[in-house]
Amino acid sequence: MPNRLLSIAGEIREAGGRAFLVGGWVRDALLGKNCRDYDVEVYDLVQDELVPILKKYGRTNLVGKAFGVIHLAMKGLSLDFSFPRTESKVGYGHRGFVVHTDEKLSFKEAALRRDFTINAMGMELPELTLCDPYGGIDDLKKGLLRHVGPAFVEDSLRILRGVQFASRFALKLAPETIELCRTLSLEDLSIERLFEEFKKWLLKPGKPSLGLRAFLDIKLNEFFPEVSPLRGSWDDLGEMLDNTESLRDNLSDDQVMEFAFAAFLSGSPETSLKFLERITNETHLVKNVPLLLNAYSTLDFAIVSDAPALRRMAVKLGGLKLLCLLVKATPRKYYAAAGASEFPEQLWQAAADLDLIEAAPQPFLMGKMLMEMGFKPGKQMGETIKQSFELQLDGKIKNAEEAIAWARSRT
Repeated sequence: MPNRLLSIAGEIREAGGRAFLVGGWVRDALLGKNCRDYDVEVYDLVQDELVPILKKYGRTNLVGKAFGVIHLAMKGLSLDFSFPRTESKVGYGHRGFVVHTDEKLSFKEAALRRDFTINAMGMELPELTLCDPYGGIDDLKKGLLRHVGPAFVEDSLRILRGVQFASRFALKLAPETIELCRTLSLEDLSIERLFEEFKKWLLKPGKPSLGLRAFLDIKLNEFFPEVSPLRGSWDDLGEMLDNTESLRDNLSDDQVMEFAFAAFLSGSPETSLKFLERITNETHLVKNVPLLLNAYSTLDFAIVSDAPALRRMAVKLGGLKLLCLLVKATPRKYYAAAGASEFPEQLWQAAADLDLIEAAPQPFLMGKMLMEMGFKPGKQMGETIKQSFELQLDGKIKNAEEAIAWARSRT
């Protein structure tokens, strides 16, 4: 706990106010996780009384005019201060809320707008006294994710928040929360909001299979019918998602995302594009994941001894790393049942031996070389480069010198 925050809380107390750390920090602290996001809710003071206190410690900026959020920037530390508020649903979508700040609300009243009990706890400062009006600690101990109250239904995004929280914190949805979630629809949510929650579920550390269990409990597979189980088994798809956690080292951010979404859609190669177009505008995902899944779903065990086929697949995918990792993430029983239990390792080794893990083969023969040999730009040059590359992929041309010699033989 930063001493500067405790000092600020002490001054707030001296001015007649009360300061509570709220949101993710309290939850993460109880779970033994490190959290650097400090959100402080201030009671019994108004903005004009709070800002002079904060200005003693650093630069302040009003960043959430509708909510009265004040950002305080200090050396090596940033804090967000807000005031207790109520929210009322008056329109369509996530913007259809009227927000009313009220510094005189009790902590219990203000926490009623929170989504889940584990997020409705507060730590009063500077004493570090826990305030838990809705049983968040008990739910954490039981491994339950439970909604706070009836206001939960006012923001349908909370359905997907439940899925990603289940994954990240190893929780199961409470039965009454499942029933409530089933009454809601995601129709009013933008692509951007949907995608953010899917990313948190599939990319943040945790146990994604528990997110999948919540996804199915809520019956989100009916809202997203494009998502299918892996070879008929949701449990196997969950196992595959969990297996991706240990296979993400040395991947770029884009590759991590493509790998995670490909694993999630590994049972749905034919409908993966339709699903992705519903939840994201990320061009690389929409383009690369269906290509990857098409290769994965049509993979033959014999490819490990077929260098030309491996090279051509690498050309399609821009390298074989993600395909090899997807194979490694697949439940091993599939390969064992086919008498090919070592296939994941064999595929990786075959790709590595051909230098295809990180990138695709590049043509040895280039237009500049042909022009130096007297070729004119045009169809003949293009056909020559294409035929040379096909021979290269077949292993019949092994370097640039052989490619040039082959081209000269055609002049």
